[in-house]
Amino acid sequence: MDKKELRKNIKALVRQLSDEQKQHESQVVFGNIEKLDIFKNSNNVMLFSSLPDELPTHQVIERWAKTKNVYLPRVSGDDIEVIKYEPGTLKQGSFNILEPTSGDVVDPAILDLIIVPGVAFDLAGNRCGRGKGYYDRFLARTSATTIAVCFDCQLVTDALIPTEPHDIPAQHIVTCNSIII
Repeated sequence: MDKKELRKNIKALVRQLSDEQKQHESQVVFGNIEKLDIFKNSNNVMLFSSLPDELPTHQVIERWAKTKNVYLPRVSGDDIEVIKYEPGTLKQGSFNILEPTSGDVVDPAILDLIIVPGVAFDLAGNRCGRGKGYYDRFLARTSATTIAVCFDCQLVTDALIPTEPHDIPAQHIVTCNSIII
C-alpha cells in the first residue's frame, strides 16, 4: 500500500472515533509519557497543537507548561520554526493549525524531547505524515529524543510503512495500548 492510500485508510478509521474516545486515548497516552524517564529528565519539550484528526494536545500543552519549557512549531515557508509556548498567544496559522504568534525562534538544539504527530506509524517507528515533509526536514536538524503519539488505530502492526531516504523515524511510539521503546 502506498502512502496516499495508507493516509486515506487511516483517516477513515480516525473519523470513526468519538470525541470522548479521542479524549480518553489522549489522557492515557500523555499519562504514560509522563511516567517515562525520558519525559521526567527533559526540561525543553516540543509538542504540537493538534488538529481534529490528531490526538488532542491542548490540555497537555497547558499542563506541561506549568513544569516544563514547552515549545510549539510554527510553519515558515517550507520549514518548521520552534517558538516557546506562552498562554494566549496561539492563532490559526498555516494549514489551520494553532501556532504561536509571538516569541523568538529558538534553536532546535535546545530541545530534549519532541512529541511527534503523524497520520500513521509502524512498529519500526516509521511515520507517514501529511505529505509535505515538514517534520522530516525539522527532525533532520535536531538530536532530541522523539516520541510519536497516535490513536491505537493509527499504529500499523501488520506491515512497514513505505519510506523514502529523507524520512526520519520516531525513536519511540506511545498509543493508548502500546509503548514502543
